[in-house]
Order: sequence, then structure tokens, then C-alpha cells
Amino acid sequence: MVINKTFKALIFFSFTILLTSSCGKDDDELPESFPKMTAITIDGSEKVFNATVFFNDGVYRSPGKTGDLNAQSFQVELTGGTAKLTSYLVTHVAGQKNASFRIALDNEADMTEILTIRPVNNEAIYNANGNPMDASEYRSIGLDGITHETIVIKDDGNGTGTTTFTANNIYVLDGFVYVNKGQTLTIEAGTVIKGKTGQGENASALIVTRGGTLLANGTPTHPIIFTSVLDDLNGSVSDLDDGLWGGLIVLGDAVINSGTGEHKIEGIPDSESRAVYGGSNDEDNSGILRYISIRHGGTDIGDGSEINGLTLGGVGSETIIEFIEVFSNKDDGVEIFGGAPRLNNILVAFCGDDAFDYDDGFHGKGQFWIGIQGFNRGDRLGEHDGCSEENCIGLITNPNIYNATYISRHNGDEKQLITFQGNSGGSYFNSIFYQQNTRIDIDYQTSESSYEQFLNEQLQIANNIFYNLNGRQALKVIPGAGITNSQEDNANTTINTYFLSAANENKDPGFILDGLTFDMTPRNNVGENMADYPDDDWFRAVNYKGAINPSEDENWLQGWTLFSKYMN
Repeated sequence: MVINKTFKALIFFSFTILLTSSCGKDDDELPESFPKMTAITIDGSEKVFNATVFFNDGVYRSPGKTGDLNAQSFQVELTGGTAKLTSYLVTHVAGQKNASFRIALDNEADMTEILTIRPVNNEAIYNANGNPMDASEYRSIGLDGITHETIVIKDDGNGTGTTTFTANNIYVLDGFVYVNKGQTLTIEAGTVIKGKTGQGENASALIVTRGGTLLANGTPTHPIIFTSVLDDLNGSVSDLDDGLWGGLIVLGDAVINSGTGEHKIEGIPDSESRAVYGGSNDEDNSGILRYISIRHGGTDIGDGSEINGLTLGGVGSETIIEFIEVFSNKDDGVEIFGGAPRLNNILVAFCGDDAFDYDDGFHGKGQFWIGIQGFNRGDRLGEHDGCSEENCIGLITNPNIYNATYISRHNGDEKQLITFQGNSGGSYFNSIFYQQNTRIDIDYQTSESSYEQFLNEQLQIANNIFYNLNGRQALKVIPGAGITNSQEDNANTTINTYFLSAANENKDPGFILDGLTFDMTPRNNVGENMADYPDDDWFRAVNYKGAINPSEDENWLQGWTLFSKYMN
């Protein structure tokens, strides 16, 4: 084949241009590389283990492609378990893509220990280009060989999907993360979930939508912990820090008293269609919440509104909710919007607003609830409302609660023990209410009010212990417009006559509190004048008042709660 010179020249010119352009493009767009840790392995037993960390590139101690990495290049930590780190030796040759660690322990490992290796600072490890490794790089692995990673979860509208959060990893919520309808999120016992900081639309929270399922089945030795990304669980944030992330929200299909049958949950932007709760199935099942500690939440979402520690909207009775701690939340500890959820063994400690708040026709059950204020924090122990909107149907807010223990701040502030308002009902039996400057307030209006629910026996306060109310009467009506002085006096006479006839008493349960530590185990007799328990398969019939069994050596708070460090 013959090709003329002109054509050959054109081909050569075009190829030269293409080659030159390609080389220039590669140079312009070549990303700047930085050294990263890519993997970690481990083997060994008893007191000696050998770990290897792998890098994406050859690494050096100095930016000029010189120097072997050594023990001073790394921060090595061993957490959990019974063994402690005594020493480690690092072996590395400049330019290699891995470094070896010989780990020595003080005692034989129980194999639950976790080894974490990270650069000691931003000037400890370099690649051949002289770029440093960021000090946030790390790799973690259990001595049993299971790797530990931090996994960021961001919702693009598709929710979490049906998936499992495993205990060997830390999961970081980046914004509002939803478990969508039809999806099941399983969280293994011992898993830590952290919410990123941010306010308004940048807040972080986990929301189980109506039709979604959460299987979060912790144990007393391996609770599931929700906290802030700022919390390393080792003192990086103060116990009393709050508002550092959002909270946990569960939405269901149970009946609420909204005129439309459903409502949008507070704390979520109105534009989010997945924030709807309420329906027609009181036996709706949103899953399992057991042995969960929710810490440092309640971030501001705008207009002075914060997210509750645990929010339940239209949750049904088949959802298991037990052994839950809400600790140091900026807003309410637990808020229940309607539905028929059943909650037992719930602790709310040191929250900024109310301990337990319910409304929207909540008609479920509760037993062994503890609300405790301290360190000059908290408003009411209970805020109980009828409906959160103007157009409500006739469903009365009327849960039955047994064996509560509510302890107030008692520092001279005019903080109500419990407020019943907005036509709300509800009943407390076999409970202990301790050191509150004020009392249980009952709203009294000319038409639908909580005092009317009291007269209709939809609001009962019976067989309880009250102590140290600063000389105040335990029950009092709060009159609204149109209520005369005479009507107010008659109503107060009625409810205080009822208070005595309903086997309530003013006595010391024998708690030991000093303002810094809190022992709520009764030392005096709290087993007299007990109310009968409902004949059903949910309430536990016990022989004591309050949430703590006085005859047990260890109570149900011990160990798995952050609050347990404040117990005598």
C-alpha cells in the first residue's frame, strides 16, 4: 500500500497533537495522593500478638523519602477486655507498604480487646511525594481477628435498606437517616452509633418510618449506644454535655387522636414525607428496642425546637421497648405521640426539659419508669397533654403507668412534678414521687379539661408515695378562664379528699441522695397499700412501689447505663 507524503505528515502531526494533549491532560488532572491505611491483620494468643498494618503506598518517616517508621510514628491503644498494653515494637523499612507490630500485654487476653493503630500526629508518616498521612487515619482490629471500622451512613432518599449494623464497627449518622417502609435495620448488641453535629437541616438522627422495622436487641453486658460523634466513650465529652446530635425516632401505624388520623412528627422538616405517623393498627410492630443507651442528644432544629432523646409517634403495642436510658438530652427524655406502645424499665436522667412527655391520645402502658433531675437541670418530670393540634377526635390520652420513680431537682424553682393539661388523662399507681417543690397540676377549664377526665375516672393518682413536697399539697387544679374562685376551691377540696381515699401517703421511702450521687433503692417499707395490677400478660405484679426492687442486691440500672456511675 502506498501513502503519499502529505497524508503521512498529517497522520504524524495529528498523532503528535493527540499525544501531547493526552500527556498534558494527565498532568493537569492527576490527583495529589496521600498515604492511607488500607488494612490490618493480627495473630497471636495469650500475652503476645503480632499485627500488620498495610498502606496504599510506600511510606517513610521523613518527607524526603527517608527513614523507617518506628514506635514513635504511631499511637497504639488497646481497649475493652481484661488485658492491658504494656509495650509494642514496630518493624518497618523505608518505602515498604506495611509495618509490623509486636504487641505485649500484662495479662492473658480474653479476646474481646480491640487494638487501634493510628499516626501519632500529622507529621509522622509520609509517602514518596512528601505528602503526610492525616492523623485521623486509623485501623482497628479485635485480638480475635475481627476488624473494626468507622462507617458513615448518609441517606440519599433510599433509607438504610435491609441491613445489619455489626458490633465490630462504629456507625456515624450523617444527617437524617431513615429506615424506610419495608426495610429492616438490625443492630447487633454492643454496637455504637454516633450522630454528627449540626443544627436545623444539618442535624443527625435515626428515624424508623411507618412500616419500617428496627431490631436493636442489646444486652446488659453489651448495650447498644447512641451518642455524638464527639464522644469517644472515654471522657472526650462531659457527661452533662447535651445537644450534640439529634436522637432516635420511631414512627408507627397505631391510632392517634388527630382529626386526620395521622400527623407529622416534630423535629423533622415538614417537607419530608417519611415523617408521618398514625393509622388504625394499635398492634403495629416497629421491632425491638432493648438495652439501649441514648446520650448527649437534642440538637436544635430551628425556632428553639430540639429533638427528644427517644420519640415515639403512633407506635403500636407489639413493639418491644424495654431497658432504655436517655441521658443528658437537651430537650425531653422520652416523648410519646399517641399510639399504644408499652414501655418498661425506662430511665431518663439529667435532661434539659421534661423527663416523660406524652400526648396525641397515647393509650399504652408503662412500668418501672425512672425520671431523675439533677445538676440544676430539668422542667417537669411528666408533661401530659391531650392533643398536639386543634382538630382532635374523641380519643382520650389515657395510659396506665405503674411503678414510676420520679426525683426532682428540688432547688427552689417552681417546677411542677407532673402537669395534666389539654384534656389529658392517665393514671399512676404504686409509684414514688420524691422532693418536688410543687405538685401534680390538673388543668381545669369550663369545658373539656384534665379535671373533667379526673371526674370521669380517666385520670387517677392512687396508691403512691409522696415525700418532701416542701409543705405543698400533692394535687392541685390550675383554673382557666371562666373558672370562679369558688369552683377552684371546690375542685381542690374534691381532689384532695380523693388523694387520701385513694391510698396515697406522705412518707420517706429511704433513698440516699446527696446531689452528686443517687441511690433510689428504698430502705424503708414501700410495700404497703398496693394497688392491684391489671390481669394481663404484660404488667409484672410486684410487692413494692417505685421502679427499684428493695430486696435485690443489684438493680436493673447497674452496668449498662451511663447513669450507673452516679449511683451510690
